[in-house]
Amino acid sequence: MPSKAILEQKQALVNDLSDRLKGSVAGVIVNYSGISVADDTKLRKQLREAGVVYTVAKNTLIKRAAADAGVEIDDAVLNGTTAIATCDSDYIAAAKILNEYAEGNKKGFEIKAGFIDGKKMTVDEVKRLAKTPSRETLLTQLAFGLNATIQGLAIAIKAIVDKQSEGAEAPAAEEAPAAE
Repeated sequence: MPSKAILEQKQALVNDLSDRLKGSVAGVIVNYSGISVADDTKLRKQLREAGVVYTVAKNTLIKRAAADAGVEIDDAVLNGTTAIATCDSDYIAAAKILNEYAEGNKKGFEIKAGFIDGKKMTVDEVKRLAKTPSRETLLTQLAFGLNATIQGLAIAIKAIVDKQSEGAEAPAAEEAPAAE
């Protein structure tokens, strides 16, 4: 039986992880085996800069924290070496960074699953999410689309005004010679 201090440490870890899961919009669960210390340091730095929190924890602790937070994670995913990356504001940051790393690493690092707004995602869904353009790219595309629509509307209105102007000038020109 573990000592009271160890149980308290584990409970504190579960509570912290549970709070983080409750506050996150998305997360990715990975098998981190085969990653070197240098690569792990680079990966953690990249995740941190993107606002993603990356934690290595025992599977049973992740399972308890997820259950407490109401986040769906299949029990089959929680085996072997497991780390969880969560983000409280960006839906795709963790998926994008971890998928990119997993594609370039053939030594065992792999995506196991993920979640968005507490709902579980398969590996394929996480990979599709990782291919989604960034928020800034999507906003730029939206701005260009709206600008094109407004520009098209302005051209159409100008064409209508020009056509009406031509139609109004023609009768006035015909009436002037008839009035003389």
